[in-house]
Amino acid sequence: MRHLRPLVLLLTLLLTASCTGDPPEPVRVGAIYPLSGTQGMGGIDEYHGVRVAAELVNADGGVDGRPVVLDQVDVPEADAAPAAIEALAGRGVRLVLGSYGSTISSPAAAAAAGHGSLFWETGAVGKLAGPGGGDLVFRVAPTGGLLGRGAIRFVADQLASKLGRKPSELRFAIAAVDDVYGHAVADGARNELRERGLEAVADVAYDPRRYDPARVVAKIGAARPDVLFVVAYLEDGVALRREQVRQHLPLLASIGTSSSYCMPEFGALLGHDAVGLFASDKPDTHGINPNGLAPDARALLERADTAYRKAYGHSMSAAALAGFSGAWALFRHVLPAAASQDPAAVAAAARTVRIPAGGLPNGSGLEFAPPGGADAGANLRAASVIWEWTEVNRREVTWPPQFATAPIATIRPSR
Repeated sequence: MRHLRPLVLLLTLLLTASCTGDPPEPVRVGAIYPLSGTQGMGGIDEYHGVRVAAELVNADGGVDGRPVVLDQVDVPEADAAPAAIEALAGRGVRLVLGSYGSTISSPAAAAAAGHGSLFWETGAVGKLAGPGGGDLVFRVAPTGGLLGRGAIRFVADQLASKLGRKPSELRFAIAAVDDVYGHAVADGARNELRERGLEAVADVAYDPRRYDPARVVAKIGAARPDVLFVVAYLEDGVALRREQVRQHLPLLASIGTSSSYCMPEFGALLGHDAVGLFASDKPDTHGINPNGLAPDARALLERADTAYRKAYGHSMSAAALAGFSGAWALFRHVLPAAASQDPAAVAAAARTVRIPAGGLPNGSGLEFAPPGGADAGANLRAASVIWEWTEVNRREVTWPPQFATAPIATIRPSR
């Protein structure tokens, strides 16, 4: 008789649902990503990762029995972000995921806070301007400052000795796009250089819409750096690298970051000229050693990538994995812990949820910096890695050891 009770309870629930005929009210979540425009390639991938997260959560029963429904808006550029947030708020959607691009993320976060909506950044690394950080604005992805610091730390702590130099003997140069993305990442690198007392011999900012790659590289070359750190988008990152090769810029090492140096398209466009370059960024499905993940995160990575390949024909890129991991953290961990789906209640839950490092399938954990500080709303357990282009069209994660898929090769980028 004891064994019949669960069955009786289940039948009772099914009969009640069939009698009322009312399906559970969905949890409606906005999704603003660039699905067109210059950032469309990465934006589409990140949004697809979010979609797969919603599908898997719904397959597991949704959020307390309520299905997640995405309300997607294409935001190809920064100017479209405030209107997208306003349109979602007008439809009663006040929980919003975004946005892949740092130039989009900043105005979207400010607009969301102004409307009393929650903004959940899954991939962009630029500083989130305006109010709301830690109150209604949260970033799951690593900050640009973390990526910039990570690049300098890697060169100083891991690469310098392999190049036969002390960190203090190296001359560093920075070339960065002059926008919110470039500022965030380059500032992290500058701060790390300054705090370590390392020599910065050049710091070149350029407008990615109007620039002369020959002049940028010539200005860098005049300072005679040993190490070059580049914060670029795909097109200008490729152009600058080609110009470095053409001008025979002598470097011991060169490292870039997200939106260019780590992207498969970067290696495909440059071929041999990419070999030996490093990148400080997020991992993708095959750019992370699964043994560095918690067992449940490892199983989730395999499940998610299988679903993603079935839907889109290929494995998750870094952007897709960031989108999936960020959305999964919200749908599976934060929303069920919230007292209601009101933005303030969800934000309160977000500030209390803790996921250990390696607990999400991209290696991150979850713990948000509280409101009021410089990093308010930033994920203090966000993971980043160092990639290296080891062969033509082949890149590997070489640092940190728990996520590495290959050892550091230290192939010099000079040609």
